[in-house]
Amino acid sequence: MSQTPLSMYDASIPVFIRYLNNLSTILDKGVAHAKEQGIDPQELLDTRLVADMDALPAQIQRASDAAKGCGARLAGLEVPSFADDEATFADLQERIAKTIGFLKTIRPEQLEGSESRAIEIKMRTGPISFDGKTLLLSFSMPNFFFHVTTAYDILRHKGVPIGKNDYLGPR
Repeated sequence: MSQTPLSMYDASIPVFIRYLNNLSTILDKGVAHAKEQGIDPQELLDTRLVADMDALPAQIQRASDAAKGCGARLAGLEVPSFADDEATFADLQERIAKTIGFLKTIRPEQLEGSESRAIEIKMRTGPISFDGKTLLLSFSMPNFFFHVTTAYDILRHKGVPIGKNDYLGPR
């Protein structure tokens, strides 16, 4: 049986979309829990795990940034800029939907050869250079999953009844 090698597209875009959809479902469960328990949803939005970590909205924003930034860079596109002004669960859902919408515009052929593409990211501390494979596996994916996990952990910490299967999503 002949198998097709794993492509950069398959290792990135569908993974980002899947976990952004899972994150959307987790946020819905957070809103439902707040309603059921008579909790002001703002309490969930303002929660951070420790004082020096960002609150829930920033976790969603950074997951979005990691996904759209990686997809765009691997495809050789301009990274879409979002304002980071989400203040409600509806705003966060819109951010996730816009990110998924952008990712769905990226075609597999746009990522062909991207594993060796030279990519530079301008950071506050100065530029960082990667090849596409290193960007995906050592920078973007770890950042993406860190922020998705932290968002999950914030809601779990606040008593939202979610578990590993919510994080992993439907199979």
